[in-house]
Amino acid sequence: MRILSSATLISPQQARRLPPIVHLTDSNRLSSSKVPINFYTLFPSSIPLGPPPKGPFTIDPRALQREFFGLQQKSHPDTPLHVRTADGPSSAFINKAYTTLRGPLSRAQYLLSLRGINIEDDEMLKINDQELLMEVLETQEEIEGAQQEEDLEPLKKANDERIIKSLEVLEEAFAADDLDTAKVEAVRLKYWTNLAETLKHWEKGKPIVLVH
Repeated sequence: MRILSSATLISPQQARRLPPIVHLTDSNRLSSSKVPINFYTLFPSSIPLGPPPKGPFTIDPRALQREFFGLQQKSHPDTPLHVRTADGPSSAFINKAYTTLRGPLSRAQYLLSLRGINIEDDEMLKINDQELLMEVLETQEEIEGAQQEEDLEPLKKANDERIIKSLEVLEEAFAADDLDTAKVEAVRLKYWTNLAETLKHWEKGKPIVLVH
């Protein structure tokens, strides 16, 4: 790009041979920044194979956290300029990617969303599994009937086993690119995750409200 001062004189013939003037706008600046294709591309060290089916569903949380801290240091506004990556993703984007991939449920939901599937909007997924609903309701009644925290230990153990089983199913489903199984199991995992939170924050006499 040539920069001409207002004092420069050129002939009409020379003007026709000059490249067009480019005005630097905000959109020009944004287009040059390195925006990741998806959250997985931000973490090449901890998730080298990328998302399933090529890469595994399970992620090493400690490795992910270490890489996240490194990325945050390079992108945070308080970081010195010689360390910061000016054209990289924002600190907010990195934080969103990390929190999404860190948890198995949010990770499964994100992977499905990349394929156009939103389990939050699919009400049929929530009501078709009557066996699941009955199991959730029975567990809810047992929680409500608990008199002390020790009464919850068998329920916590059973729910932990449900979560482990769901994660195994999701691992296999995503590896096989079986999205139908993955979305059904993601809904089940959401119930078990909500149940785990309910058990964690139990208080005697407090109403039990499970978010479906």
